[in-house]
Amino acid sequence: MIAEDSITALVIEAAKLLREQRLTLSTVESCTGGMVGAALTALPGISDVYLGGYITYCNQLKTDMVGVDPSLIKRHGAVSSQVAIEMGLGAWYQTRSTYALSITGIAGPDGGNDDKPVGTVWICVLCDFEEADCRRFIFPGNRAEIRAQAATSVLSMLIQNLTGEYQELDHQREQIWERSEP
Repeated sequence: MIAEDSITALVIEAAKLLREQRLTLSTVESCTGGMVGAALTALPGISDVYLGGYITYCNQLKTDMVGVDPSLIKRHGAVSSQVAIEMGLGAWYQTRSTYALSITGIAGPDGGNDDKPVGTVWICVLCDFEEADCRRFIFPGNRAEIRAQAATSVLSMLIQNLTGEYQELDHQREQIWERSEP
């Protein structure tokens, strides 16, 4: 299990980088159920960089709260790069934060299949509506471990995007970069 101290250390580092660069952040979470937002808001003074977040556990709220096109969910499934990107774009659009983080996945113990086994999680870091770093992970472990690994990974991805020092993370299977046209 990932130690709470490691998540706290990532939050402190991310907050420091956001403050130094005068940037803001929002989140939209599905399988983590607000873990990232809770970790961020546990840090005193975070409101200067963290604008807020959404918990869109069911597909209807992905559509209603952050504007994910229902046809994307029908075509690709809620656990897909397309939906993760749309979730992040919706959080960005609603909050106008510089960065938006999105997480959608299957934490188990049920819900997986051959194409998307339990532990499959798509995580996206979007910056100013211009580019998205979207990665697919297959995390091992039980529900709590999968959720904790997803929360840690999204914070690690944010830090990588803030520093420009990209590297593959544990259990990463795929990475997609999306850039909007100028």
